[in-house]
Amino acid sequence: MIQVFGHKAPDTDATGSAIIWSWYLNEIKDQAAAPKLLGKPNSEAAFVLQRWGFDQPEIIVDVNEGDDVTIVDTNNPAELPASINFANILEIIDHHMLVGGIRTKCPINITMRPLACTATIMADIMGNDLTKAPEAIKGIMLSCILSDTLEFRSPTTTETDVALAHLLADELVIDINSYATDMFAAKSDVSAFSDSELLRMDSKMYEVGGKNFRVSVLETTSPTIVLNRKVSLMDTMKTVAREDGVDQVLMFVVDILNEESTLLIANDLVKTVAEKSFGVTVVSDTIVLPGVISRKKQIIPQLVL
Repeated sequence: MIQVFGHKAPDTDATGSAIIWSWYLNEIKDQAAAPKLLGKPNSEAAFVLQRWGFDQPEIIVDVNEGDDVTIVDTNNPAELPASINFANILEIIDHHMLVGGIRTKCPINITMRPLACTATIMADIMGNDLTKAPEAIKGIMLSCILSDTLEFRSPTTTETDVALAHLLADELVIDINSYATDMFAAKSDVSAFSDSELLRMDSKMYEVGGKNFRVSVLETTSPTIVLNRKVSLMDTMKTVAREDGVDQVLMFVVDILNEESTLLIANDLVKTVAEKSFGVTVVSDTIVLPGVISRKKQIIPQLVL
């Protein structure tokens, strides 16, 4: 059985792509496969699963030596199970920058393309076989695109993503704006999550200037709800950083509708990162960054220390 999974802190694309590719392997390639998760999906991903009638995939902590696995929506070992290099990695499908560090037992298929989401790459690989997909698979594929592009607001959006989204929406008779609004509302409901869960919900680890950071992004249509918790969030950053073995957590609250993000300035280290990376002057415990909404294209490439 091939285990298909994305990164830790699974979002809609990581969750959905695991399901999409498992369907493709099972139904088109006649290879037994099952989607897995490396943690609890965020609230938007949970909404999408329910909307299209999928049970939440099993959450796994690690893999065993020799397990057959396909990795989607990441190629970063820091975002994968600790024993990933002991597994039998069959394939990687991703749209992020190449990090390095994954070891395979033999040559494998690696598909990495500069598209907004992994699901779009999968549709491209499937070609005409996509027409055989049931509505639920097409629905979750549409969800992945709308999530990762923030309904085409993100600078990572390509014409390929937009065209596929409209094609899928037409086939499913779905109004994109209405459906995306429902998705973002689900993503914005963070009332049930603790501060530590919010800080880890959509986060990735990066090294910058000799320091290790957990870069967290929380996309929302109601940023005030999150920012009202900024004091406790910044206090919890110390615990999360210690537990996760990083020097600092950087928390960007992305306002989807106003297309800007707010960085929480927890201490002098974050203040230095903000000023050097984004050319701003920090005078309080937050700084608004107009137009900055993409971690992959506008945050990570800018970070300096």
